[in-house]
Amino acid sequence: MPVTVKTFTSTNEAAAALSSDRSARYLGGGTLVMRALNEGDISISTVIRASDQAMTRIVTSGARIVLGAGVTFARILAERDLAFLHAPARSIGGPAVRNMGTVGGNLFAPVPYGDFTVAMLALDAVVSVQGGLGGREIGIEEFLQSRDRQTGVLVLAISFAKPGSADAFRYRKIARIKPKGGAVITLAAHLPVNGSRIVGARVALGSMAPTPIRARAAERALEGRPLDTSTINAAAAAAVEGTSPGDNALASAWYRREIVGVHLRRLLSGQE
Repeated sequence: MPVTVKTFTSTNEAAAALSSDRSARYLGGGTLVMRALNEGDISISTVIRASDQAMTRIVTSGARIVLGAGVTFARILAERDLAFLHAPARSIGGPAVRNMGTVGGNLFAPVPYGDFTVAMLALDAVVSVQGGLGGREIGIEEFLQSRDRQTGVLVLAISFAKPGSADAFRYRKIARIKPKGGAVITLAAHLPVNGSRIVGARVALGSMAPTPIRARAAERALEGRPLDTSTINAAAAAAVEGTSPGDNALASAWYRREIVGVHLRRLLSGQE
């Protein structure tokens, strides 16, 4: 089946074309869409592209950081102001994938991929989208819950507050092939501290459900407490609660449940 490629100069035009054609997919870096086409996905008959420079902007000067959906992981690694995101960006594939893969595309990556999205979930990011009914902003947790129904919607950008200190944000990816393999599990935590106590804890997990999820029981164990051994052990013990991992070639659901607490303990303790 032939595939039609349509390129637009504005995101408004691209979003309108995307929303009017159920067989259309947006092509950012191509690491997901081109793979689907090469594997013979006949549900895609139109590929939409946009040359709007707003899709590749990075804003780091204000209280909130804005990453255009077309920003690549290689770009993030080149930004000194985004040093806290270098670990998740570096964990995405090899150099070729990081040169092409985008922030927006990663939101749609299936298990065992989507590691950067785990970091965004821990940072309570907001996703800006454009659809047939205009533009709007959606909390990333809500976006992920309805991700498979987001056809006809163009992701424009993702934004989030910069962590207040260097150790407030933590990230860890467990993979059998390092550094570019699919994840056995991925963990990220944002632990703002007021005085000596954690306020607003967010812990996110990848490959522990069909989409990245928050470890709410672990968050409750951390909230309002100092990050000491007792608190860390309580959070680690609660990490598996509410998860629903699957089996794949990298690990079984049983194994993922067994190790998630171990690696959350290491993440929170600062262990390698």
